[in-house]
Amino acid sequence: MCVTRATEPGLRIEDYAVIGDTHTMALVGCDGSVDWLCQPRFDSAASFAKLLGDEDNGRWQVCPRNLALGAVRRTSRRYRSGTLILETEWETDTGVVRLTDAMPPRDRHADIVRRVEGVSGEVEMAMRWVVRFGYGSAVPWVRRLSDPWGNPCLVAIAGPDALVLRGDVLPRADHRGKDRAHHAHFTVRAGETVDLSLMWFPSNEAMPHLPAVGDALARTQAYWVDWCSASTYQGRYVEPVQRSLIVLKGMTFEPTGGIVAAPTTSLPEQIGGSRNWDYRYCWLRDATLVLNALLLAGYTGEAASWRNWLLRAVAGAPEQLQILYGLAGERLLPEIELPWLPGYADSDPVRIGNAAASQFQLDVYGEVISALFAAAKAGLKHDGFSWPVQRALVAHLETVRHLPDSGLWEVRGPERHFTYSKVMVWVGFDRAVRSVEELGLDGPVERWRELRDEVHAEICEKGWNDEVGAFTQYYGGTEIDASLLVMPSVGFLPGDDPRCLATLDAIERTLRHGPFVDRYETKEQVDGLPPGEGSFLACSFWLVSALAHAGRVDEATKVFEELLDLRNDVGLLAEEYDADLGRMTGNFPQAFSHLALVEAAATLEALGSPASGQGTTAAQESQESSKREG
Repeated sequence: MCVTRATEPGLRIEDYAVIGDTHTMALVGCDGSVDWLCQPRFDSAASFAKLLGDEDNGRWQVCPRNLALGAVRRTSRRYRSGTLILETEWETDTGVVRLTDAMPPRDRHADIVRRVEGVSGEVEMAMRWVVRFGYGSAVPWVRRLSDPWGNPCLVAIAGPDALVLRGDVLPRADHRGKDRAHHAHFTVRAGETVDLSLMWFPSNEAMPHLPAVGDALARTQAYWVDWCSASTYQGRYVEPVQRSLIVLKGMTFEPTGGIVAAPTTSLPEQIGGSRNWDYRYCWLRDATLVLNALLLAGYTGEAASWRNWLLRAVAGAPEQLQILYGLAGERLLPEIELPWLPGYADSDPVRIGNAAASQFQLDVYGEVISALFAAAKAGLKHDGFSWPVQRALVAHLETVRHLPDSGLWEVRGPERHFTYSKVMVWVGFDRAVRSVEELGLDGPVERWRELRDEVHAEICEKGWNDEVGAFTQYYGGTEIDASLLVMPSVGFLPGDDPRCLATLDAIERTLRHGPFVDRYETKEQVDGLPPGEGSFLACSFWLVSALAHAGRVDEATKVFEELLDLRNDVGLLAEEYDADLGRMTGNFPQAFSHLALVEAAATLEALGSPASGQGTTAAQESQESSKREG
């Protein structure tokens, strides 16, 4: 159940749900407010940005009147089964009302449909419509018109953007003070419906036609039900895995196949802190996890689209490989700050763009090579482009493998020889060898075997610290890093190898808090930023996989199910969780968290109940690779 907390200045991150159309997503609070919406793409400027500011930065709220004054006894939400159609229900002293929100599959324009239904009794409702283009900075010119089909509407225009609001109830203007808002009050009785629709379109074009809300909801329902029915996953954790896959599908930019890390920017990793980043882009680091998750459920079409996006993005000189790209593979993602937005819960600065795109990170070479190997292993058809790209990446990896880098966590401190990065270098050479051995592709396999063995020996020597008794964050260091939990999953060493067990023990002693695992001990001298953040949920799911690989399957299952309980009332996860405050932090929903959830579920299926036949491929392959190297 979603709870509106009157003692807090705004909603918690977990109080939001998302709707989306595989081009963009909107965040809808349990108070019926659309507080974040970028149109027409994930990375477009927001027209509703209350999430990172206040109402004057834009929102669209539909809710019971006097909601904030305690007029609602109970609020509950759910997604219609197998969809991204959101239903919010409020129980008041006078009746029960339901709000249904959806973004229909994209035609040409981006739109949101909302239906208010009287369930019982009667409920007085309120609507506030505050449009601010340009991330909450640009007040539009709003006119009350009739559209070309004779329907009354409100049209907001500023620069290249236009929004048209149509429906059974239209708000009136409030020009008092600085509000520059539109609001309406109406009553809905049992059996009655009030329909509303909002569409973005380029301001230089004619106003588009919008289908009836009922038709749009039916089309949206059919789209998602049809997509979910194609899933082949039937494991023990069907519900959380399928919800995670729906979220990942929603975060897919359908025209290119790219998948964003999150639909939001600058949600803080620590409330009041400055670790606030723009995640509305596509990270190469997600590549293998995305492919494995999609292939686990039989979504070969989506897996192929992601593989093709990956090939296009990395095409070019291997030395120019970036760690992240735009939705279509754009390379220039300059990072700037938006001073007019105070940030979520006054956590500033608010950033758009991401300077990490210019960092050098060795691990992404291994990630890309591993993902393309997984795609080929799964039988995804390709046009002969994939293997030459991989060979070029492997050749370049040989020349740069000795260099320090910024590491998995994109530290803004000094470059170091991060152990995880070197493990992924090993993965790159290992998957190249396996491409020759298992797929019959051509290449200097003897040389690659030699390089793989050299890197393996180097990591075991320089990444291991006798004094600490574990693999450490970087060569010569003493810090522990949760990324080393993946060593068994990628096949570097078996999960029951004494070195893996010792590293797991060190991570549990220093970074684990109940089911939570921190990435590392944040220190300014390591990452160049003030210390402090929540526990990283992907790392917490990695702990599940590491425990299972270590033979502690019952404990792994217990931790996994504790982590599942952290999902919000509609099954979504942010990037991190602050156990002290008991709330989610970081961008939301977070692809990395949901991908790690799917991977952990598959690992438990493979190592805990192999007879199930579900989710075995990735875990079993890592076991076989570990045996070869162990």
